[in-house]
Amino acid sequence: MITKIGKGSNMYGAILYNQQKVDKENGTVLLLNKIPDTVDGKYSVAHFNKCFEPYLSANNKTEKTVRHISLNPDPSDTVNDEQFMEMAKEYMERMGYVNQPYIVFKHTDIDRTHIHIVSTCVAIDGKKIPDDYDHPRSMAICRDLEQKYNLQKATEQEQKQNNRVFKPINHKNGDIKSQIASIVRHLPNHYSFSTMGGYNALLSLFNITAEEVKGERNGQPVNGLVYVALDEKGNKVSNPFKASLFGKDAGVAQLQKHFEQSNEKMKTNPARFALKNTIELAIHTTKNESEFKKQLTEQGINTVVRRNNEGRIYGMTFIDHKSRSVWNASALDRNLSANVFNDWWNNGNKSELNIQDRPVSKTNELDNLPTKDLFEFLSNEHSSNSDLGLFSLLPDIQGEDYEEEKFANQMKKNKIKKRRKL
Repeated sequence: MITKIGKGSNMYGAILYNQQKVDKENGTVLLLNKIPDTVDGKYSVAHFNKCFEPYLSANNKTEKTVRHISLNPDPSDTVNDEQFMEMAKEYMERMGYVNQPYIVFKHTDIDRTHIHIVSTCVAIDGKKIPDDYDHPRSMAICRDLEQKYNLQKATEQEQKQNNRVFKPINHKNGDIKSQIASIVRHLPNHYSFSTMGGYNALLSLFNITAEEVKGERNGQPVNGLVYVALDEKGNKVSNPFKASLFGKDAGVAQLQKHFEQSNEKMKTNPARFALKNTIELAIHTTKNESEFKKQLTEQGINTVVRRNNEGRIYGMTFIDHKSRSVWNASALDRNLSANVFNDWWNNGNKSELNIQDRPVSKTNELDNLPTKDLFEFLSNEHSSNSDLGLFSLLPDIQGEDYEEEKFANQMKKNKIKKRRKL
């Protein structure tokens, strides 16, 4: 079980974040301590906030008065509501909060069901509850709770996390927004791609597409981005999600910077010639599209083909997972243009290429990352447009509560704006 202790000064914001989950039926109030219940059993942000006012108003000099704690069992752990409540009680008592008001919320909007506890470190007399060494104490309590309730140990979770295979999103599993977030927030940290087309080719391996949205606001041009989930056949199966939901790295401005940086990096990337040689050899030694893709997939290269409604191939992209780079075919060489593949696969006219004997660069030594440990391709095909071999490059972070981070950042921005107005 993993615990996070958040310390802040915005009690209203902490309550609002959790109550919104409840209002959207993605959470429930499990337990109240030193907080009066309501007649109808329904709660509001105003009601909860009022219950903390006597403690906050008695505060002498503590700046960060709010404690926002989350207890996160492993997704494989089975914990019922009664156990969650008992764990929360024991945890708060041993942390010194047994006489403090606190609310225990259960969140169910992601695969990892977990609880959040909102409290204050200010006692009714205005003095601060000691929080020296609270993180080591919290870890010790968690180890005891893991043993008491037979939960996965955090150290085992971390090892398990490193061994998981990062999978494409599955719209049938629900919580599409969280699944998309777990991918788009991290891909730019691992791959070089210099165009939106290359980015979309990479996203297609994970059943996602990105679409630019352009317009005007107050007479000024607006350029945004939305993400949409796809099924195995490449059809849209979700509403569009604004890039702002997933942080700045998923937005247009940051991606443009990534395109420019990738373009410079790829100019001198030795993987370019190795990839070109590998593709030319596959053309020379295979008979059709299926064989061609299969041969490249076995070498850690995905082929993404773009066809129009008539079936004509107008774009080819190669994704080299060994060097973690995305290449437009024509950028590699004119002999690898979309027309070459269209003539071969649609018209039966296979080009005869002169295979040059170039030394193959050791792309698996790039950035000192051992390719063998990073990529474990499977033979099963994933989708008709990408033929993805699943790989264990990225950590399996589905279930990450990215909305909490986004909400906290937004509250900070609002606070800064208020200060500027004063």
